[in-house]
Amino acid sequence: MCSSDLLPGVELRLADDGELLCRGPIVMRGYRGQPEKTAETLRGGWLYTGDIDTVDPDGYIRIKDRKKDVIITAGGKNITPSEIENELKFSPFISDAVVVGDARPYLTCLVMIDHENVTKFAQDRQVPFTNYASLCHAQEVVDLIGEIVESVNARFARVETVKKFRLIDQLLDPEDDELTPTMKLKRKVVNEKYKDLIEEMY
Repeated sequence: MCSSDLLPGVELRLADDGELLCRGPIVMRGYRGQPEKTAETLRGGWLYTGDIDTVDPDGYIRIKDRKKDVIITAGGKNITPSEIENELKFSPFISDAVVVGDARPYLTCLVMIDHENVTKFAQDRQVPFTNYASLCHAQEVVDLIGEIVESVNARFARVETVKKFRLIDQLLDPEDDELTPTMKLKRKVVNEKYKDLIEEMY
């Protein structure tokens, strides 16, 4: 358990599964007219934040992922996908990624390429393509993303490595259901809409 220097009277602690709990005068009394949701979120005086966190020796909290997004593999390993996804997105050729693997034997990933940078990559190497879909299917582009995936895999434990990936070959915009207004992929929608593409990887 730790207290917050910035918020006097506020206590923080991690549950056994790593979820950040908080209690103190800043915590709400509950959801108006939603007793079930209140009972789910407020237990024993603690607010269950839904964030999976770590606390370093100096008391600094680091948010790893949302609890609802944590992947539990078929082998029972807990994986925080955002860590892997964020490493992939450091590449200028990847605009977003969604790691998949809940109740599965290994991790896979759906990748949205950065249109501008990958187009330039293809043009510089005289890779033929006619539209966004054909760009995504060009072997040179698939190999490029494969190299990035392998490079990222080297930074993680074996159970956290992405074994297969697929490129989303539709050029998306904020009007599409898959994207937030800030052009981020919606995990739940992507998992449902591209379930056949995901199944191909298993």
